[in-house]
Amino acid sequence: MTIPNQKTKPKIKVLHIVGQMGNRGGLESWIMQMLRHIDRDRFQIDLMVHVTDDFPFFDAELDQLGVKIVRCLYPQRPWLFAANFKQALREHGSYDIVHSHLHQFSGYLLLLAHQQKIYHRIVQTHSDTSPLDRQAPWYRQIYFGLMRYWLNRYTTLGIGVSRKALNALLGNENWQSDPRWQVLYCGIDLELFRQPLDSPSVRSEFGIPSDAFVIGHVGRFVPLKNHELMLKILAKVLEKEPNTYLLLVGDGPLRQAIATKALEMGIASRVIFAGSQDQVPKIMRGAMDVLMLPSSFEGLPLVGLEAQAAGLPVILSDVVTEEVDEIKTLIQRIDLSEPIAIWVEAVLNSRQIKQQHPQTNCLTVLEKSPFNIIQNVKSIQDLYLKLMATSK
Repeated sequence: MTIPNQKTKPKIKVLHIVGQMGNRGGLESWIMQMLRHIDRDRFQIDLMVHVTDDFPFFDAELDQLGVKIVRCLYPQRPWLFAANFKQALREHGSYDIVHSHLHQFSGYLLLLAHQQKIYHRIVQTHSDTSPLDRQAPWYRQIYFGLMRYWLNRYTTLGIGVSRKALNALLGNENWQSDPRWQVLYCGIDLELFRQPLDSPSVRSEFGIPSDAFVIGHVGRFVPLKNHELMLKILAKVLEKEPNTYLLLVGDGPLRQAIATKALEMGIASRVIFAGSQDQVPKIMRGAMDVLMLPSSFEGLPLVGLEAQAAGLPVILSDVVTEEVDEIKTLIQRIDLSEPIAIWVEAVLNSRQIKQQHPQTNCLTVLEKSPFNIIQNVKSIQDLYLKLMATSK
């Protein structure tokens, strides 16, 4: 009951900086889950992006959730970007907290936020880019050094989705002795994995026979996801299990190249390109028998957690962060240097593994874990409130 004349506390205004929201990637999907579950009576969340494009996957829902899109262009031109950042804040009002998700570029963003007298500045890193960073040319190394200097100077709270992600962001493990930095896992919505399901109809949507064995993958068609390796594995699996399909969910710049490669290998009829999908939990539960993630690097791949929520065995490359191994008996890890035969054996073993893990049991485990979106969002809200309680 509202008491007459009692002043309502103003909402805490938080600006999340995400670059763009045009894909259904891991970050974008998690941002949407966070927005759906955060207490909108206490927090006003807006999104800053660096593009003029609309976001057809999310625009309507963002508007329904009361999220403003703040556009700030030209991140490649620091002087223009700084002016646009200042103008954007002037137009949309001051923010209590800036929460940047742009990895090393967050250093520059937090410098600008400091200059605009935003007292609480958060960086959250979602990727372990260290394999690429080590191979970067000298001028990129200078860029990394400058961004890390600003991150250490202007961050009031730093979050990594894994230890490896924080190591990559800051270039070392010194963050472990700095109380500003912590690991906070992203969560998934487990309720999506409890909805009624008609598996045959899900498979029929993609032209998959009900008795087929389906290797699944969810991710953008970019080099780090290693789609070509998956094609090679499929070709060898087909020699032993002819009724096998590879279901690829996602989109990206390499999609056509992978389709061409499948055609050249003579396996195109067994590779299904599902495109970007908004019903990944349903597809995992209804169409897949095993999920494969042979990535060359990751931060914390939420699709690996979603697969475990669906009761699917998961075959991972050894470089994927170990924090994703919540139900360890579902996980098979393989060194990327291992021969194809090892991957094939893991795929064939996954049938027995799946039979040993009823999905309801998997959900029970994840319900109690830090990967539950309810607990995840509560942790974020608590961090915001703790920051706001500190004196300026």
